Amino acid sequence: MRSLQRWWRTAPPKLLPLSRAIDRLNQQIGQGVLWLVLVMVGLGVWNVIGRYLGRAIGQNLTSNAFIESQWYTFDILFLLGSAYALLHDEHVRVDIFYTHWSPRKKAIANLIGSLVYLLPFCGLVAWFSWGSVVESWAIWEGSPDPGGLPRYPIKALILVSCLLLFLQGISEAIKNWAILTGDRGAQPESHESEI
Repeated sequence: MRSLQRWWRTAPPKLLPLSRAIDRLNQQIGQGVLWLVLVMVGLGVWNVIGRYLGRAIGQNLTSNAFIESQWYTFDILFLLGSAYALLHDEHVRVDIFYTHWSPRKKAIANLIGSLVYLLPFCGLVAWFSWGSVVESWAIWEGSPDPGGLPRYPIKALILVSCLLLFLQGISEAIKNWAILTGDRGAQPESHESEI
């Protein structure tokens, strides 16, 4: 029993460097895809203007590729930004009680949420998506619409997203575990100045 207690107390400080490395990875990826918001808005504006202006002058100024580019840009933002949102605690949470809890209670809830819900969810999504992604790459799946974009790269991002979110879930679990064991080094690094 004592060895289990000792392990419980000594493991988090040893794992915090791993947590920080995962945080840095997702921070860089999140910052890297933020500029895609402007691309997505620009594509959306062009698709609307091009459609109406094209009708007015009798020429097609937009295409299925432009429309799908807007969708794909959103997909990339969502899929690669989910771990970034978790890192910054910006994910959706119903926090009627959570906001009034002590840091220790929050750490318990977050640790249980990561281990019981988030990590299994990522594993299940990856498991059920794997076959579809592999098949899509095997046939070089393209859009069913004329002039559309290939589908296989965007489908592969589902697995990348699961991996990044899974890693961030591990990082959050490590940090919350460290908080529960009283490690002061578990406080999250501030990324606000980097945004």
